[in-house]
Amino acid sequence: MANRAVQPEVFDTPRAEPASRAWLRALEWTANIDREPTRVLPRAIAEVAARTPRAPALLSDRERFTYAELIDRANRYARWAINHGVDKGDVVGLMMPNRPEYMAVWLGVVSVGGVVALLNTSLSGPSLAHSIGVAAPKHLIVDAVFADIVNAALADREGCPTIWAHGAGDRRIDLEIETLCGDALTDAEQRPVTLSDPALLIYTSGTTGLPKAARVSHHRLMSWSGWFAGMMGAEPSDRLYNCLPMYHSTGGVVATGAALVAGASVVVRDGFSARAFWDEVVRWDCTLFQYIGELCRYLLAARRSEAETQHRLRLCSGNGLRKDVWLAFEARFRIPKILEFYASTEGNFSLFNAEGVAGYVGRTPSFLAHRFPAALVQLDPATGEPTRGADGLCVKCAADEPGEAIGRVGVQGASRFEGYTDASSSERKLLRDVFEPGDVWMRTGDLMKKDVRGYWTFIDRLGDTFRWKGENVSASEVAAAISGCPGVKSAAVYGVQIPGAEGRAGMAALVVEAGFDVEALRARLAARLPDYARPLFLREVNALDHTGTFKQQKGALQCEGFDPARVADVLWFDDRSSGRYVRLDCPLYDRIVSGAVRL
Repeated sequence: MANRAVQPEVFDTPRAEPASRAWLRALEWTANIDREPTRVLPRAIAEVAARTPRAPALLSDRERFTYAELIDRANRYARWAINHGVDKGDVVGLMMPNRPEYMAVWLGVVSVGGVVALLNTSLSGPSLAHSIGVAAPKHLIVDAVFADIVNAALADREGCPTIWAHGAGDRRIDLEIETLCGDALTDAEQRPVTLSDPALLIYTSGTTGLPKAARVSHHRLMSWSGWFAGMMGAEPSDRLYNCLPMYHSTGGVVATGAALVAGASVVVRDGFSARAFWDEVVRWDCTLFQYIGELCRYLLAARRSEAETQHRLRLCSGNGLRKDVWLAFEARFRIPKILEFYASTEGNFSLFNAEGVAGYVGRTPSFLAHRFPAALVQLDPATGEPTRGADGLCVKCAADEPGEAIGRVGVQGASRFEGYTDASSSERKLLRDVFEPGDVWMRTGDLMKKDVRGYWTFIDRLGDTFRWKGENVSASEVAAAISGCPGVKSAAVYGVQIPGAEGRAGMAALVVEAGFDVEALRARLAARLPDYARPLFLREVNALDHTGTFKQQKGALQCEGFDPARVADVLWFDDRSSGRYVRLDCPLYDRIVSGAVRL
């Protein structure tokens, strides 16, 4: 690709020229990845450190690392891994809040062949125990604030990993790190790590069941970092504000990796705060920030401040930004450019809206179609499976026709499907004999459509998963947490739309009997599920409808939603301000849909 001239497409849009430059920059950043199979992300960042050792790399109010200090810290963790028998391919779990140290830990461990499982810090109980179990880590690094949660989750399990405490506890990794050398590893210490080797396990919710651990190779780390550095035009003078979770691919790799390979710096904040956001963006003099759609909506709903237009931001990048929120956000906060994209941790294709056309997740220029082969296939409304024609092959969607987005699986490069730690989960993501006998495509589980210009629009998640607060929520996992509550005979979990809110809020229809206590249910769910997965609404029903194959029929329940004027059953709302479920009546419903109640 690098040896032939690329002719960028020209679109009738005022941002065509900047978009063309963005695509070309991304190509330049990623053109040579496969030619240097041992140049992995830790090495690429070390090269920046060698050029500009004193330049700021990771910043926070808690701790700050220059590039030299970041590499020094990573080398110490690499030596820790070597000293404690972490062989190539061995897994080390990491559960730590957002902070610069987080990046230093996994950069060091993966540099010597270890694989780091980035544990979701919102999890507890069975979900956390499952996430640790599927990764099968040899060691587990746990920040002191999560020690009790991890110990409780693993209390009844056999064969637990060695737990290392960071900040307090008996086996203190942070104290041991201080005794180790931060110099570059010697030839004897080096391990033969290549792009094809696994680097991270990042958890993602599928359409059913508990969290799955997606494999992320060193190749993906380099591809993500280089591609986004190019699309954003990252420079050493840039400073990126990152308040997204570092256990996710966007906040933990895309935002950090893109900035660091470009020699820029990243401001790391532990969690999003609408009240503090603009003050911190201005105080840290940030030029970039990474978003999810909900974050932007929260900022629009927040009280106006002087700082919100005093920033030096030149671009924000993210996904899930609805058109109405996009336009209002861009205008109110004077954002020069929004780079929306579509991608997933385990996905094998991505889309970018480099032209800044509000409401679309992106497109793929024709000169890149071979690199990211993607398509939309018609779905059978009765089964939810792809429709197949008389020849047994899938049927492509016409322009503006909704269908499931799929990406062709390649044997190398960005189009590879690296799958999950569970082979059966990986196989369920694959669709075979799609457009020709023998071809293999990856199912995204996303319902989308594409217009005649090639712009894609996200519609919804398919199956038993819905998206809320930027997270995929597994309905079956929530139903399983509900099912053991005294007084609950059965439960159906689904997502419902709230006017002005991104995604779908969780709702559960319950068949209850004597002994049911709604407050006991809330306490049970709080102990077992992260905040975003707990149902915002409950509905007490006499019975649940099922299909002939015993699948729950949720369509009518979803259509009726949580409106007391349409639903005669008892309804409950999880009032976060009081910390309890309250009866949902018409006045409260009106306050929720008008935006007067904070969700």
